[in-house]
Amino acid sequence: MRSSLVLCLALPISLGIILVAGYPLEPKEEEYVLVNNKCQCVTMTSKLVPSEEDPQQQVLERNIRIVVPLQARENISDPLSPLRTKFVYRISELCRKCNPVEIDLAGRIVQVQQGNFCEEPQTCYTYDREQCYSSLVPLLHRGEVTRVPAALTPASCYAE
Repeated sequence: MRSSLVLCLALPISLGIILVAGYPLEPKEEEYVLVNNKCQCVTMTSKLVPSEEDPQQQVLERNIRIVVPLQARENISDPLSPLRTKFVYRISELCRKCNPVEIDLAGRIVQVQQGNFCEEPQTCYTYDREQCYSSLVPLLHRGEVTRVPAALTPASCYAE
């Protein structure tokens, strides 16, 4: 009796393990972040998805997420500047990589960079929390008004 009870319990458990182990898992859909530009509030990702015409083939899908800051100023360091009404996004500027890289070109080591707009300053629509921003503010001290720099993003301006 006891051996048949053990057999009755062991059989469903072993079948359950076999069924779970043999169950095919879905392939992971990996999404790769191509651009995460905090200065212009843009994130661009890509992933491979099944084609609509032929589900056996995969096509590259790109997703571009843009967050438009509603209270952005023309000059983000000046709270009195007018509100920004024009936002321009160029993929070539978002994807620029300005750090020079050394490559071997026909036996010679050459420094190259991938960006075309590296000399031009980037227009920021909001604060990049990893960059220090400051603005001159009036300070009244002993009857004198002096303009002193004040940190607009203190966490990135001062080391802990």
